[in-house]
Amino acid sequence: MAEAVFMPRQGQSVESCIITEWYKKKGDRIETGDLLFSYETDKAAFEEEASMSGVLLDIYFNEGDEVPVLTNVAVIGETGEDISAFTPGGSKTSQPDDVKQEVPSEPSTKRETVPGNNSGRIRISPRARNMADEHRLDVSELNGSGPNGRIIARDVEAYLENKPAHKEPSRQKAPAYEYPAFTADGSDPETTPLSNIRKIIARNMEASLQNSAQLTHHLSADARKILALRKEVKSRSAKGPTPNITLNDMVCHAVIRTLLRMPDINAHFLGDRIRRFSKVHLGIAVDTERGLMVPVLRNADDLSLRGLATHLKSLAESCRTGKIDPELLNSEAGSFTVSNLGAYGIEMFTPVLNLPQAGILGVNTITYRPADLGDGSIGIIPVIGLSLTYDHRAIDGAPASAFLKELKIQIENFQAGID
Repeated sequence: MAEAVFMPRQGQSVESCIITEWYKKKGDRIETGDLLFSYETDKAAFEEEASMSGVLLDIYFNEGDEVPVLTNVAVIGETGEDISAFTPGGSKTSQPDDVKQEVPSEPSTKRETVPGNNSGRIRISPRARNMADEHRLDVSELNGSGPNGRIIARDVEAYLENKPAHKEPSRQKAPAYEYPAFTADGSDPETTPLSNIRKIIARNMEASLQNSAQLTHHLSADARKILALRKEVKSRSAKGPTPNITLNDMVCHAVIRTLLRMPDINAHFLGDRIRRFSKVHLGIAVDTERGLMVPVLRNADDLSLRGLATHLKSLAESCRTGKIDPELLNSEAGSFTVSNLGAYGIEMFTPVLNLPQAGILGVNTITYRPADLGDGSIGIIPVIGLSLTYDHRAIDGAPASAFLKELKIQIENFQAGID
């Protein structure tokens, strides 16, 4: 008996996904577990496997299409079966009861919804919102064809095709730079389109810098204690199974202890108010083949150093394999972020805020500097660079400096054990 293949729901806040590639074509024989297609949300990429064997009788959406979640994208069955009822909108395209999910009402802070002229709110997908912003459209003029009248990408495209000629954008963009047709040596330059995730990263970085007052302070901390602990970890690993606790894990542990002592920076700036957290929900920047991701470790302050190291590695691996829960990539899920470029030898940098978070710490490489050894003699010691970017709308320079000073103390007097 033929069965529908549905676009999965990846998290309660995700209402549509973009099909990026079909691994099978119409008429192919399918076995249970075969990869059918890949797709992206506005936060991460995933792959969908076949849940049954049979023939891929039809495909209803193409690569690049934005598809509402729980919509039938294909049908698997046996050759000769009548599949007319499986066309999206047909009688056999409703999601089975055992996988239906209730979507909670969206809070007013969600960026996918904006004030409207009639009902008070307009539902719009992230991709459609970005397209509307790019063309400076008033979304209240758009008609939604998605679930519950939600505006999706094809609605914006349809509006642009029929846009009245007399409508002009409220602001004029500066003329785009005309790139030369040839490089200096006469060879053809290579131009490649941005991936969906790269576009999202670009928009988020630009929005962060345009919509906040960012300032960065730099400080170095004596790294002798954490280096000694790292040496002990390596020594134990040579003798038997031991968790691989890295210097970054130790710095994150120190950050958590500091945030508990200084909660003003463990916060979100929300325009006319500040949300401060009593728990630490730590974002950690992860470099993947698809681009930068920042998964969040909820309630990180409940973990020991060993537990923190284990959970951070698990989050990073989930990002690299494309299995991360999209809800954990939502910047609003985190209260503070750590980004480490020390492995690249970077001595100082300015991390960009993950809005609406009020702070982000950049961790730099270890260098060697002269210092007072405490007995009147001067020696060369290892120091680790710390770069704190904060939103000056939420935090003044003095408390931001005090945070760095306390973090320095936490690192220099590191006390967490590895057992």
